[in-house]
Amino acid sequence: MDASAALIATRPETTQAVTRGAARLLAALDYAPLAEVTLPNGRRADLMAISRKGRLFIVEVKSSLEDFRTDLKWGEYLPYCDAFAFAVAPEFPRHILPEEPGLIVADGFGGAVLREAPLVPLAGARRRALTLAFARLAALRASGSPATLLE
Repeated sequence: MDASAALIATRPETTQAVTRGAARLLAALDYAPLAEVTLPNGRRADLMAISRKGRLFIVEVKSSLEDFRTDLKWGEYLPYCDAFAFAVAPEFPRHILPEEPGLIVADGFGGAVLREAPLVPLAGARRRALTLAFARLAALRASGSPATLLE
């Protein structure tokens, strides 16, 4: 195998690196992130995070152009967060992404916000229900449960 072939990451490796870097960025921005959170509508958020003020942020990781083109469900995340962003690797063709959501570029070590995620506050009752479910999920995971579902 030549040196250039060794540098090409597989799609799962890219997803893992971007997810890790985006989670590190969220933590640096004072959010507490959880990976792979199943929402009440059955969709799975790659990252969901909560701020000290209780704002909920969902990040959808896109590992490749094919991943983006075959997975157009991102609008279904919006009713469950105050802010939404895509996270992609540095080499991702960012020009194909919609302009409405936020944009994070990340690798396995961290990330940068290229476009702020618009803030659209949740209704109070929904925020309360999601915050309690997020807290329960985090506590279950901390106790060793492989839980992924916001209930």
